[in-house]
Amino acid sequence: MEASTILEVEGLSKKYETKAGSVTAIDDVSFTAQKGQVTAVVGPSGSGKTTLLYVVGSLERPDEGKIEVVGQDILDQEVDLVKYRRENIGFVFQFFNLIPTLTAIENVMLPMDLAGVPPDEQHARATELLEQMGVGGRLLKSRTNKISGGENQRVAIARALANDPDVILADEPTGNLDTATGQTVIAILSELAHAEGKCVLMVTHDESIRRVSDRAFHMSDGRLSEISNHD
Repeated sequence: MEASTILEVEGLSKKYETKAGSVTAIDDVSFTAQKGQVTAVVGPSGSGKTTLLYVVGSLERPDEGKIEVVGQDILDQEVDLVKYRRENIGFVFQFFNLIPTLTAIENVMLPMDLAGVPPDEQHARATELLEQMGVGGRLLKSRTNKISGGENQRVAIARALANDPDVILADEPTGNLDTATGQTVIAILSELAHAEGKCVLMVTHDESIRRVSDRAFHMSDGRLSEISNHD
């Protein structure tokens, strides 16, 4: 699928004030990410990569810089950030962030319910997405605290896709999984980019993931540099 720029980040900076002084989490970061591609940001813990993901997803606000998603400046004060997150962004977290007292299908239906999708449509789409992720049958009605980590991450990906977002933001999506399950999750995310045209931005400490990405960046001390994903 032909790539086109969905996400454009320019001059992004973010500092935190701590008891020890000011800490620069993101330091003048610029990059683009494309439709139909997996973009990986690789770096150690504390390098700023999760902060970068949260700023792009509008969960945190930068001190400086520009972020455009599908041509929309999301830092514009007039932008409805709740609507932006609901319609343009799908989040996949390391620890899943599912609601444990809800079933798999209820977790996936929830974002659609918040967006005002009719219940019948919610149920049909959630079922389709979960089955696409390999979660079907009895698992649909299983509470997420009763299923495996790999199954939870599949549910989390289905939830991220519920409102058909342009961008999937994945924060250490394999960090809480065994190697084989992690590889399956990466294959699912790659398929979403390459077959369905999603823009997948993934942050990870796992250097091997960059080799299956289309573009890769290294993050260290808040600064970003592009690297070959085949080295």
